[in-house]
Amino acid sequence: MSRITELFKRKSSKVLNVYCTAGFPRLDSTLEVMKALQDNGADLIELGMPYSDPLADGPVIQASSTVALSNGMTLATLFGQLARMRESIGVPVLLMGYMNPVLQYGFERFCADAAAAGVDGLILPDLPIYEFETEYGPVMRKCGLDFVFLVTPETSPERIRQVDGLSSGFLYAVSSSSTTGKDKDMGEQEAYFARLQQMQLKNPVLVGFGIRDRGTFEAACRHANGAIIGTAYIRALEGGADVGAATKKFLSGILGPAEASGAAKKSAI
Repeated sequence: MSRITELFKRKSSKVLNVYCTAGFPRLDSTLEVMKALQDNGADLIELGMPYSDPLADGPVIQASSTVALSNGMTLATLFGQLARMRESIGVPVLLMGYMNPVLQYGFERFCADAAAAGVDGLILPDLPIYEFETEYGPVMRKCGLDFVFLVTPETSPERIRQVDGLSSGFLYAVSSSSTTGKDKDMGEQEAYFARLQQMQLKNPVLVGFGIRDRGTFEAACRHANGAIIGTAYIRALEGGADVGAATKKFLSGILGPAEASGAAKKSAI
């Protein structure tokens, strides 16, 4: 059983997945940020692989990728940083990025190195279904990596069921058809979330894009197993703030001080 599957068997609601950019705010920040997220209540970590042309990312995450690339982050550097990740990180970790740099690195090599580092799954938004089924999915499965597809309010029920059947770990429900970081009224998406819930899909569902505070997190969780936060957390790390203090303050605002504090104590055991 993968760490992601085990997580959802243990916790079926209010699952918090937090996105961070590898190599941001400093090149050597990656594990420090991940540890701070784990210690303050994040259930999963979605680690972004910086890329110069990120299709789905809004301006804040794009800017963090630019900083990380300027800092010298590469896939080879990232896997070097993650080599001892599992000595301190126990929560599931997914790598999120785009196919171009992964293909340049070598797809089989990439999957093998990700698995060796203890990575649990991948999110590659620009990987088409046909190529996943015919070429890349078997490589991921051989390496024991989950793969998460995205759906949007415009995705047809037939396609939702198709990608649900192909996904493992969870299904990423994009709250609207736009880039990350746009402020959205979660109430406007209630019908979409409810439709997904009524479909009784195979995979748990996490809602992403526009989740920025406790209110939007709880709104998303009413019809899904949890939510994904990215842009708002990257903003919290901007300006050279202390990673630990900034993360604790941010996640306390999302989860409430008591729950975040409990997570920190559990992590320390």
